[in-house]
Amino acid sequence: MIELLLPADVSSAATRADTVPDGALFPEEEALIARSVAKRRNDFATARACARRAMAGLGLPPVAVLHGHRGKPLWPEGIVGTLTHCDGYRAAALARATDVLSLGIDAEPHAPLPTGVRELVTLPDERERIGPPAPERTGEIHWDRILFSAKESVFKTWYPVTGVELDFVEADLTFHRSESPGSDDGTKGPTAAEGTFAARLLLTDPALPTTLHGRWRVEDGIVATAVLVRPDWRESEGM
Repeated sequence: MIELLLPADVSSAATRADTVPDGALFPEEEALIARSVAKRRNDFATARACARRAMAGLGLPPVAVLHGHRGKPLWPEGIVGTLTHCDGYRAAALARATDVLSLGIDAEPHAPLPTGVRELVTLPDERERIGPPAPERTGEIHWDRILFSAKESVFKTWYPVTGVELDFVEADLTFHRSESPGSDDGTKGPTAAEGTFAARLLLTDPALPTTLHGRWRVEDGIVATAVLVRPDWRESEGM
């Protein structure tokens, strides 16, 4: 699903598998999770298996993907990338730095946010725009979860470039839903819901535009979002 949100010069890979065969990790990666619980190990390993498939899509050999502060993945020189994992879905997306300045992807279960989380991660104007939480039943779009996922993608795009942490309430998001023929519930099977979003940054940095643009999609019980910034963004904005 994530590949539907990204341009052709981004190599992506995804899986719905919860585990990978033993030996799939490099020794350096194994060392990072030696004392981790099973879920953490599975999330880590499956995401990196996707990363190596995405590397192959760029014609790169497989290498270990370690991490820095706040779990930032450390990619080969000249490569930008992003990982995501949730129950039932893991994905990676990579591109050459000559083509993409930064990108972020996120996947979440398509369900309402837990009680109390909605108010912590949204601005009052955003809550007004997305409306009240939808009941957890087939046929509803859970806009609060899409908003949460989109903000995660925004953070993953912002942080590698600026090195500054971005709080959930430091980006103001608006959403647009595309019309999809034959899709009326956006939750299961061959039908899906998708669209675009714009994130107006309330904390700004000269290295990035003040508004980031992304895409979202809901399908088979999963929300996926993606944000991408090109190296020539200043030229495209007439700066």
